[in-house]
Amino acid sequence: MRSGEDLGAPRAFILGGNANTLAFVTSLRADSKTVTAHLVPIAQTPIGAVCGEAWQNLSLALDGLLDWIDATFPADDERAFVAPVRDIELLARINWQVEPPERLDEASVLNIEDVPEDVAEALVHPLRQLVQCAACRRLCVRDHFVWKEQQLCAWDYHRQVFGRRGPWHTGAYEPRHFETIPAAAYVAPPLLDEARVEIVLGIASVEDAVAQQVVNLILAGNSNRAHMAVHTPDGYTVLREGE
Repeated sequence: MRSGEDLGAPRAFILGGNANTLAFVTSLRADSKTVTAHLVPIAQTPIGAVCGEAWQNLSLALDGLLDWIDATFPADDERAFVAPVRDIELLARINWQVEPPERLDEASVLNIEDVPEDVAEALVHPLRQLVQCAACRRLCVRDHFVWKEQQLCAWDYHRQVFGRRGPWHTGAYEPRHFETIPAAAYVAPPLLDEARVEIVLGIASVEDAVAQQVVNLILAGNSNRAHMAVHTPDGYTVLREGE
């Protein structure tokens, strides 16, 4: 906790966290028997951690808070971290209590220096709605990767859609094909390595009709190999199936 910090402003004090959860409080009072911890879900993605917008509130006995922190974020968990005990005890001694921040972000965290870089980076971006992957149950960002009406994490989406049984296509697409091609928030090149899939072309920020013409030029000129166009928020990514 930084020296000279304004302790009365709406802030969140991070108690600890791990790969899946971030715990913070906005009140630590020695004259209270309980403390409310707010639990923020975290999704791990190929492009970094993402904090969820749906928090859970957990009421804890104040005299058991440190034991809860140790049990929830144990030292043998390489992804876990905790706030210094001296800072927790200091805030309790001065009966610290503030209004919750309107938005949980890097600027609203009282002890951002205690937070790992990847979590601090996640707090720079807006909180997102998280769901469980239909295949592996890990947390993922809603609607980033949907296949056959199922919400998937990036790993399972890349494995299912870009694997051998994916919707590969030989030759140019007909107009109707563009209505049913896979759509994804992004394509993660490291996840393509397992299937030996290549990225042939990325098209962004051009009119859809022009982009589709470019896609078909690539597919028609390489009709001896199976390809797949993936619709992304800003355009298309063209993939070539591994041999």
